[in-house]
Parts: sequence; structure tokens; C-alpha cells
Amino acid sequence: MMEVEEGNFDEAYDVYACMQCGKCTGSCAVSLRSDLNIRELMRIAILNKNEDLEKHEEIWDCTSCGICTVRCPRDLKPAEVIIGMRSSLVEGGTIPVTVRDALESVGTNNNPWGRPKSKRAEWLEDLDVKVKNISEGEEAEYLLYIGCTASYDPRIQSVSRAAINVLTKLGVDFGILGEEEPCCGSEPRMMGETGLFEMLVEDNLTLFDEFGISKIITLSPHAYNTFVNDYPECAKRLKEDDVEIPDIELEVKHYTQFLEELIDDGRLDGEMMNEFSGTVIYHDPCYLGKRNNIFEPPRKILNIIPGARCIEFDRREDRSLCCEGGGGRMWAEGTGTGERNAIIRVNDANQDGANVIAVACPFCLSTLEDAHVTAGYEETMRVMDIFEILDEVLK
Repeated sequence: MMEVEEGNFDEAYDVYACMQCGKCTGSCAVSLRSDLNIRELMRIAILNKNEDLEKHEEIWDCTSCGICTVRCPRDLKPAEVIIGMRSSLVEGGTIPVTVRDALESVGTNNNPWGRPKSKRAEWLEDLDVKVKNISEGEEAEYLLYIGCTASYDPRIQSVSRAAINVLTKLGVDFGILGEEEPCCGSEPRMMGETGLFEMLVEDNLTLFDEFGISKIITLSPHAYNTFVNDYPECAKRLKEDDVEIPDIELEVKHYTQFLEELIDDGRLDGEMMNEFSGTVIYHDPCYLGKRNNIFEPPRKILNIIPGARCIEFDRREDRSLCCEGGGGRMWAEGTGTGERNAIIRVNDANQDGANVIAVACPFCLSTLEDAHVTAGYEETMRVMDIFEILDEVLK
């Protein structure tokens, strides 16, 4: 992501190539219930009207799902243009209070949830297994990167515990960083806080180098995306500015990719599992699917689970309906009205006959969990991370 100086959107994003076809807005699920009009924002960028941005509160409705970039016939990146616009607003101090508080919390507490750094590893207290702590000098082949949401949100903490249980049963040599685990910076970047993101990249790469970490398994597609796609670009830019950054190459996998490799190696199969009773429908997370084209690993895992009847949403893979949890939307109120995407999603799952919605993203789990309760499916449907399903069936 480039910093956008006043009147400089074209140099950063080549916006003059935009032909105003409107495919970006037409493909945006959020625009159906919000004033978010990406084509109009692209026009503002073409005209370099930075002064107009304060009038557009809907800039904060964008979930950064990336579908506008996928659909753009000119191969432009409208989602990045919106992040650049947010960056201009952050620079000018004209941002929603909730966004400001989240960003300040990352700076002071190393997480956007306003929780103390000392509480980051409290979820470990309920575990019956011993987990290596790399920050305390223990060595492991892989760092299991938990992430902010899976460390602090009580519902998502169960995914962290399930991940520990599953990887331990499978004999994976892994460790965590406990209280020393940093914020990956994905959400600050998507909220436009360029300076804070650069600081996190510099600090985190130094931390990984200090502890000899080169292989990372992430729970969150958002952490995966930022480690794989954003860190190298940011590190290169910092080095060009003569900032000292360790020369380390990170091998990063989302956990579904890692588990798929175990399946291919014969280290994970259905014979290791008990029966799972349920009709399971998989929800593609935007940051795994649309942004990184990772579609098969989650399905491969679900399809080897004995007893699980796996079905598909009509809107799946790169057409998957965004849950509206990404892009900082967990900390922005939003201007949209009408039925939330997550409600539409759980209604679709119910209509398709599913009683389990399987996810592979903490934000998706949070939004769909809330939606299935709101929609009245609490007694007939479960929303489960794939790690939670495996933890339930592995012998």
C-alpha cells in the first residue's frame, strides 16, 4: 500500500485507467444496503478531490473483501483506493471515534480490542495440554499465530483451544508466542493507518528474527493475507527508506492449507476420526477465497470427515457473500440499513438444509454466530470453525 499525498491518487493507484463501468459497485454486496458507491469514489479519486472525502461516511462501510478488484476489467484495485482514502482521513484526524479507539489500542495494547497485552494468553488456562512458548526460549518448527480476535474474544478462544488440541494430536511440532504475540497489523492497514502498520511490520519481523521464526501457521485468513502479501511489499519500501529490516523469508500457511498437506502426506484421514452427524455447508472467507484463491483445502478437510454430509451455498468461492466482518468493520458502526449479509447467509444455509455452517475465519465465525442466534436458529444450527469440528471428531 502506498501513502497517498494530496491529489496523488493516480500515481498510487493508476485511477485514470478507470472507465467508470460500475462493475465494482455492481459486484459489491455492501452497496445493496449502503450508500457505498465504489464507482463514485473512483471518480473522486480521478478528480483528486481529497477534500470531498469527509462527506462520505460510507467509506467506512467497505469490508475490503476485494470483490471489486476481482471484477475490475482494467485490473485496477478499487479496494486499495478506498484504503488510500481512509489513510487520508486518518492523516487528517477525521475518522469515526470507534475506529480511532481501535487504532489507539493497537498502539498501546498491541490489539484493537482495548484489552491489556498481559491478558493475551489467558485462554491457555483451560487447556489440558502443554504448549511450547517460543518467546520463553522453547524451540518449535512452526509458530501457531493465534491473532488478536482469537486471543481475546471468548467465543473465538474456543478455536484457539481446538487448534492446540488438534495439532497436538497430529504430532505437529509447534509453539506459540503467548503474551509476546504481536498484532499482525491487518486491520490497522485496512483502516488506513499506514504509519502504524509500517511500525508493526518493522517490529514484528525483528521479533520473528529474534526468536528464529520462519514457518507460521495462521488461524485467520486476515493474518495470512497480510503476512504473505503486505509484509514483503512494506518491508521493501522500508528498506528503500534505509530502515533496517531483518532479511528473513517467512513461510506462511493458513491452517487449512497446512492440514491439506497433512492429508496428502497420510498424516490425517477419516480413519482417525469418529462419526460426525450433520449436514455441513462451508462459507468461503473473503480473505482466503477472493483475495488469495484458496478454495479447495477447507473442502478437502471437510470431505474426509466420516458422517459429514457436505453441501454448498449457491454463492460460493469467489462469489461468496461477504459476512461484513473485515476491513475494520468490527470497529466501525456502518451507515447501511436493512438486512445484514450475515443474516442473509444463515437464512440461505437454513433453506439449503444445513445444520452446521463451517468457517475458517474468526471474523466469519463471530458475525455468523451472532446472525444465527438473531435469526432464531440457535436450536437447529451450529456455526463452527473447521478446527472445532476436527477437535470434536479426532480420536
